[in-house]
Amino acid sequence: MRRVQSGTASPKSLIQVSRTGVSMARPQAVPDALPLNEVLSGDCVRVMDRLPAKSVDLIFADPPYNLQLESTLSRPDQSVVDAVDDDWDKFASFGEYDAFSSKWLGAAKRLLKPNGTIFVIGSYHNIFRVGATMQDMGFWILNDIVWRKANPMPNFRGRRFTNAHETMIWASGGPDAKNYTFNYETLKAGNEDCQVRSDWYMPICNGGERLKDDSGRKVHPTQKPEALLARILLAASKPGDVVLDPFLGSGTTAAVAKMLGRNFIGIERDKSYLAAARKRIAAVEPLPKDAVAEAPAKRSEPRVAFASIVESGLIEPGTMLVDTKKKHKAIVRADGAIKQGAIVGSIHKVGALTQGLPACNGWTFWHVEKRGKLVCIDEFRSSVREQMREAAE
Repeated sequence: MRRVQSGTASPKSLIQVSRTGVSMARPQAVPDALPLNEVLSGDCVRVMDRLPAKSVDLIFADPPYNLQLESTLSRPDQSVVDAVDDDWDKFASFGEYDAFSSKWLGAAKRLLKPNGTIFVIGSYHNIFRVGATMQDMGFWILNDIVWRKANPMPNFRGRRFTNAHETMIWASGGPDAKNYTFNYETLKAGNEDCQVRSDWYMPICNGGERLKDDSGRKVHPTQKPEALLARILLAASKPGDVVLDPFLGSGTTAAVAKMLGRNFIGIERDKSYLAAARKRIAAVEPLPKDAVAEAPAKRSEPRVAFASIVESGLIEPGTMLVDTKKKHKAIVRADGAIKQGAIVGSIHKVGALTQGLPACNGWTFWHVEKRGKLVCIDEFRSSVREQMREAAE
């Protein structure tokens, strides 16, 4: 048997593992009540083991990268780079690191709700090993996301490409998790109505956002930018959700969660990081509810048939529908179908056939002319939905 660290630094918290790297059975602690909006001190695995199962909506994990720096890193002017050389990032072997990953990922998986997801960030030093471990444990990878750094640290040793990105793995607890949160419409609306890509371009943490101690040194060597966490939380959680960070560090995840109206649970074992994180989080002012309220997803809105638009008189039978270029035309029938030549069908079917396409969203393809301007028929559907909401109230 080999003894390895279960956390990221202390030699006092050791566990036994088998040669395969799979942790041996250990007695389970009685779960505590869910400590919402608290920063908990201690080894992440032991703390997570005390939390109730299936209680967390989203996990963001920034585990040790296992950089294995063998010597001091210096700039060309011989000044020393403030790199990651802390004890919590040192492991005796890849096997020890894999065992550590299995331990904390197992504890994290137990906490995920059936529709919960997890983001894990890392560099080339560790992310591929972590990803393989996640797949072996039954996690289902949804995306790998590349964070392209606008201002990466230069490569001072000059024998390889500049490290200008980090990789995130986004995964659900298993292949059967279908109803996980992904705020597609919200992300698209903030991205010029284009789908958000899996390569995210943003700067590293610097300026006033970077936490520093009284001597001007960085409090934490790998503090992540708030913009990165904000995009993650806005993409994969809802207001009121529970967000867990088992390696809280300087507190970015918790600070952003508080700002965006999410509940957080942070775990950190380093006392100096704990103090800085708690002070930082206490100073955060949550955004107004209207600024973070969940945007209604189109699929969750009440179903409205085109026939209802006709029946309500918003579009009368005999009205001519056209596309934005007025190249295609169809007439509205009294039964809510539309007709183009000999073709009769739904707004979607006729829209697809007239373009020679396998499918078409008729709500956005067809328009009517009102006072000399083309109006998308989807606006009439929105009016009916608003009437339905008012009637329900």
